Amino acid sequence: MSVTPLPPESSEERRIREQQDIWLQGLHRGVLNEPVPVYLQEAARAIQSRHRSAMQWTRTGGWAASVAFAFIMGWVAQPLWGTSAVGFSQAARSTPLFAQQALAAHAVFTPEVRHPVEVGPTEQQHLVQWLSKRVGKPLAAPDLQTQGYQLMGGRLLSAESGARAQMMFENAAGKRLTLYVGGLPISQTPASASSTGFQLTQQGRNLSFYWVDQNFGYALTGELDRQTMLALAEAVYAQLPR
Repeated sequence: MSVTPLPPESSEERRIREQQDIWLQGLHRGVLNEPVPVYLQEAARAIQSRHRSAMQWTRTGGWAASVAFAFIMGWVAQPLWGTSAVGFSQAARSTPLFAQQALAAHAVFTPEVRHPVEVGPTEQQHLVQWLSKRVGKPLAAPDLQTQGYQLMGGRLLSAESGARAQMMFENAAGKRLTLYVGGLPISQTPASASSTGFQLTQQGRNLSFYWVDQNFGYALTGELDRQTMLALAEAVYAQLPR
């Protein structure tokens, strides 16, 4: 896959970006003093509980229990290994930080009524160019109208390894999807990053299909059933720049 390099940032563009950063910090300064939402507290407790359970399993399970667990998980997960344009990886692995961040960002912004996105759908070209420049990769806003979803817009987010882009979609029933995109550091990039494969993770009622392509992570998240989410993920993947 070849990627068209982005033009270098000009001094004027850098000045505008810095002004936007200052404006965004001022816009959201009040959020810093707000209490942490209950649903995020519950998500944090669930992640911590799973981590403690995993550590306890490692200490007490032993080799035989590990083999049995791997066999059971393989049998349970077998229905996931169907034939799709981008197949599921059959290797059992923990949910990476990138996918956890995508779930958290989805939980934070999809309930928003007044400010679910920073840039709306009427400025789609500007949105795509802006997010592409900030994450360092040409992006596209997938067209999901055939699947019943309209682009609401998007926003810029930050992570420990750089900028993240989030695009949001909504159907007539008010169900929302988010596409989360960003570059991954070497430590978070699978050795098989050149062979794209969907992975599935879940937090509460939100399902997320995520994948890695050329050191970039992608995650499509929504409160839908697995087959519907898979079809949407395949539609998104087919429209992304290569």
